[in-house]
Amino acid sequence: MKIFKSIICGLVMCLTVSCQKYLDIVPDNVATVEYAFRMRVTAEKYLFTCYSFLPKMGDMYQNPGMFGGDELWLSADKTWWSNWVVALGNQNVNNPVLDYWNGANAATALWMGISQCNIFLENIQQVPDMDDREKAQWAAEVKFLKAYYHFFLLRMYGPIPIIDKNLPISASGEEVRISRKPIDEVFDYIVNLIDELAPDLPNAVRDENSELGRITKPIALGMKAKILVYAASPLFNGNADYEGFANSDGTPLFNTVYSAQKWEKAAAACKEAIDLCHSLGYDLFDFEGSQQTRNISEETRLHLNARGTLTERWNPEIIWANTGSTTRELQVWAAPRVLEASHIGNQEPNGSIGVTMKVVNLFYSKNGVPIDEDTEFGYVERFALRTSTAEDKYRIKEGYTTSRLNFDREPRFYGTLGFDGGVWYGQGRFDDEDPYYLQIKKEQIGGKVQVGWHSVTGYYAKKWINYTNTSVNTGTYTTVNWPWVMLRLGDLYLLYAEALNELNGSNDESIRFLDLIRAKAGLEGVVESWTAHSRNPNKYTTAEGLQEIIRHERGIELALEGERFWDLRRWKTAPEELNQPISGWDVDQVTAEAYYRERVLYNQTFALKDYFWPIRENDLIVNKNLVQNPGW
Repeated sequence: MKIFKSIICGLVMCLTVSCQKYLDIVPDNVATVEYAFRMRVTAEKYLFTCYSFLPKMGDMYQNPGMFGGDELWLSADKTWWSNWVVALGNQNVNNPVLDYWNGANAATALWMGISQCNIFLENIQQVPDMDDREKAQWAAEVKFLKAYYHFFLLRMYGPIPIIDKNLPISASGEEVRISRKPIDEVFDYIVNLIDELAPDLPNAVRDENSELGRITKPIALGMKAKILVYAASPLFNGNADYEGFANSDGTPLFNTVYSAQKWEKAAAACKEAIDLCHSLGYDLFDFEGSQQTRNISEETRLHLNARGTLTERWNPEIIWANTGSTTRELQVWAAPRVLEASHIGNQEPNGSIGVTMKVVNLFYSKNGVPIDEDTEFGYVERFALRTSTAEDKYRIKEGYTTSRLNFDREPRFYGTLGFDGGVWYGQGRFDDEDPYYLQIKKEQIGGKVQVGWHSVTGYYAKKWINYTNTSVNTGTYTTVNWPWVMLRLGDLYLLYAEALNELNGSNDESIRFLDLIRAKAGLEGVVESWTAHSRNPNKYTTAEGLQEIIRHERGIELALEGERFWDLRRWKTAPEELNQPISGWDVDQVTAEAYYRERVLYNQTFALKDYFWPIRENDLIVNKNLVQNPGW
């Protein structure tokens, strides 16, 4: 058997000390490799090693989409958080943050993960105590991981090298110094690999107690659909901004000619994945409750529909969740510090994460249309104060004065966000006639007391907090540690609606899938809502209008799930959205009149270079065949 030299050496330090450090932790001689694959139990450990490189998107430091964009904001003492550095515009080429190319600065070494996958695939057939069917399934799982790692790197860096096999020890120095491949070639490689592996995957895991999170056919087909939507999107389909971006030998890395066929492939893949999921019983999440919640109102149940889509573990909407990335720490940092006076002084949770005003404004009115389009909402007066009545009791504490912006919003608004005066259902109180509510102006029980440990915007990410979490005492906060959701059925519905609209213009099928998402949220359909309540009642009848509706719906439904960061880039709307101020309420104030003034927290900037991560400068010095991304 050949000894493998990791391809990461070519990308990084090319047979230097860094390469040697890598070889110290992988099989580097025949005996070691043979030992790893001498029997099923050891081969399974190697399989799990391949899984271990999955980026932990539920880790608040590792997910670029969590704090790297404009959905969430932090206090000034957290500028060291790697993903927030991106949002602040402080990415750099000397030591890039979230460096998934090298596995540095809170990132996983994905080239190393790909190399491990290749070693597994080279050796799985020699395991003696496994049958061919199981070997084929394990190989298919690892091929998917290899495809996903390539996609993750493509999404971050654009054109990347393709590492289908590890290089042998006899490889020349020039062979090791690999170059980037054109973006279409990389997409084709990833999709073809998924097509190759999918037939060997099961429709579902056999043992839910031990195998949930393992790759199945719905995961593979669902991710293929998502990847093809990316390939068809403006960033990668006919993007003239990257004309002239080429390898050192002149090979163009972007095809600047638009192809409608890409949307055709994406739509077909979405339909195939959705049909398979439906045949296997996947469905949009519908909160069924428990003995504790049996008497709640329909309104509270709709709020929990939004909240439970992520936090109710392995519900029927979840296609793929990463069991290696649970969310206890995220919930501790996101949940409000104090819900009642007895919580004052608790060490957990600490409530340090704020949701920006951009996200607040994104949610529809109760009539299911944007608040600046709703003929009844009163958008101009949205910052005025209003006192709640009994009619608002499931949303806002009766008799509490808060901003009009928090009234008359759709159910997902109240299931996703916590705010001053807003009801916070659960956490030990399961009677929605007597729930907790937030009191977070300064000098109130949950208000700001120091630089950190509060929401700097005045809004909390309720969507992440399982409603059964409980503060037991000053030192104990019990949580339901749900695994981070990587793909869900609602995402596929919205991708399918998008692909059909881009392909055919406004159409009934796109609207039908939008309406399924809206029905889950307790809203009327697109046609009914826009016709009756929008200042632009015919918006859905044009391709451009329906595109805007689909993108808006996606922003709401997938809010705080890390998708907006990537969507704004693939749509090429990031320059418009990410050159706007980040704002929230003035949380340093005591009175409602002073607190409810919009305050600018930061002026974000976004330029062409920010579409993709920089490759570390030293990597370019070592490997002259690599070229830097434009602008860096």
